[in-house]
Amino acid sequence: MATTFKSLGSGDVTTTRTLLHESIPVTGSIVSGTYGGTGVALGSEPHIKTYSHGMFQSVFDYPHLSSSANHIFDITAGYASTSAMSGASSTQNAKKINIYNQMAQVLMGYDETGSVRLFDADGDTTGGAKIKECYFLNFSRVLSKDEIKKGTFQLELGSVSAFAQGNLFDKRIKITDTSGSDGYFVNSPAGEYGVLFAETTRDGDATLSTALLQSETITSNASVANTRPACGLIFYQAGVVVLSGSTLNDAALGGILDTSDNDAMEMISAAAATHNGFQIMTGSTIDVMSNALRNRIYNVQFNNTTELNSTIYFCRANNTEFNYSANPTYLSTSGGPSEIVVKDATAGNDPISYITSVGLYSPDNELLAVAKVSEPLKKEPSNELTLRVRLDY
Repeated sequence: MATTFKSLGSGDVTTTRTLLHESIPVTGSIVSGTYGGTGVALGSEPHIKTYSHGMFQSVFDYPHLSSSANHIFDITAGYASTSAMSGASSTQNAKKINIYNQMAQVLMGYDETGSVRLFDADGDTTGGAKIKECYFLNFSRVLSKDEIKKGTFQLELGSVSAFAQGNLFDKRIKITDTSGSDGYFVNSPAGEYGVLFAETTRDGDATLSTALLQSETITSNASVANTRPACGLIFYQAGVVVLSGSTLNDAALGGILDTSDNDAMEMISAAAATHNGFQIMTGSTIDVMSNALRNRIYNVQFNNTTELNSTIYFCRANNTEFNYSANPTYLSTSGGPSEIVVKDATAGNDPISYITSVGLYSPDNELLAVAKVSEPLKKEPSNELTLRVRLDY
C-alpha cells in the first residue's frame, strides 16, 4: 500500500447545508403528573429541581437525582422595573426585576439610549404595547438543538379559574406561533423570534368555542387573519418562550380571557383575590409561581432543528492518473528493464492499481481526514473514477 497525491482545485470543493427536524412531545404528565399527583405537594416531585437561590426551577423527565434524567426546561418569572407590580412590598421584588432585565437584555438588546428594550407585544419594537410581566420557559439544548422550527410550537394550558390539582383541564387554551414560518422577526441579538397567539381548545365538556378568549388581537402580520390574541414571544435559536402575564388574566384586568365566560386563573390553592391571574406575582415566590404554572401545563410540543453543514470534495482520478502504485514492490528492476509485478501476467500488460482509501491533507501535508471505500476499486488507463467525500460538522 502506498500514497499518491493530487491537489484539489476550487471546482472540486462545494458546501451544503441540511436541516434535520425531530418532533418533541412533552406531555403534561411528565411536567406535573407522572411523579406528582394529588398526593405530592407542588415543588416536591422528584423530577423537579428547586434551588436555594429561588430564581428558577428545573424540570426533568425522570427523578433529577438519577443518572438517566434528561433536563427538559427551566421555568421562572419576572417583571420590568416600570411594571405596576414592581414595588418594595412585592415578594422577591429585586430578583424578579433582575430576571426580567437579564432575559430582556439577552433577547431584546438595547435601544439607542443604551437602555434595555422591553419585550414588545407585537414584536416590531417600534412602540405599542409592552410585555412587562411574564413567565420564561427556557428549553434545554437536548430538546431544542440548534433552534425550534418555526410554526411548530404549541403550549396547551388548563384555564379553569379555580386552582385544584388534577382538575384544571376542563377548559383549555392553546398557545402557538401561528405566523412563525413567515411572520418572524430578525431584530433580536439572540436571533429570530415570533409572536405567540392563543386559541380555545376545550370549553367545558369538550365543546369547542372561542368564548374563553376576548376577540381583540395584537399582531403586525397582516397575513394572519384571526381573532386570536397575542400572548407572548418565542425565540427560536435561543429556545426561550416568553409568556405574557395577560395569558392568565381576564379582559377586565388587562388580560386575554373573556371576562363574561371565565374568571382570571387562580394560580395557587388559596382563594385570596391577590392570587388570581398574574396578581400571584406580587405576593408569591418564583418557586410558587413556577409550580402553579407548571401544574397547568397540559401539553408542550414542537419540532427542533439540527443544522448539518457539509463540505464535499470531488476526488477525480482521470484515465492517466493513479494507475501505478508508489509501493516499491510494484516494479521490479532485476534482470533488465523495470517491469510491473503482476501475478500470472506477462510484461507489457497495462498497469493496474486498486484504490482503497482517500486522504485529505492540509497545505502543510498533514493528514486531516481519511475516507474508506467499501471495497477496492480497480483503476487502469481505460477507466476514470470520481470519489465523493463528504465532511459533516
